[in-house]
Amino acid sequence: MAALMSAKALTAFLEEEFPQVNADGIAYTVVDAGAGYAVMRLEPTVKHLRPGGTVSGPTLFALADITAYMAILAQIGPVALAVTTNLNINFLRKPEIGPLEARATLLKLGKRLAVVDIAITSGASSELVAHATATYSIPPRS
Repeated sequence: MAALMSAKALTAFLEEEFPQVNADGIAYTVVDAGAGYAVMRLEPTVKHLRPGGTVSGPTLFALADITAYMAILAQIGPVALAVTTNLNINFLRKPEIGPLEARATLLKLGKRLAVVDIAITSGASSELVAHATATYSIPPRS
């Protein structure tokens, strides 16, 4: 099945439907998207950091969630009401302050549910810093 939304289309959708994501300047960027996957980049700012010189857990969680959503939309098109029903994340390493990349891969895409695997790596070292799985509910389509 071919992708329905490109990285450019996903970025426009994110800007239109969820302007709060990058309200304080561009931090989350859709880098690539295709059939069954999406890749996002996070350029952390001061608001994404926590004491100890690292990117915060809530920021990594948000990156995983948004990237999963983009992977689903890349496949099904612009469905603003698809929602997260579950997201589990494992924090594996302390990410250094710097760019992070998340790759979301669709594991299952059904009529009502989608399951996504997300790997977050440090841009500098390409080390896996977090791994997540997400389930999304997809509203009925006419």
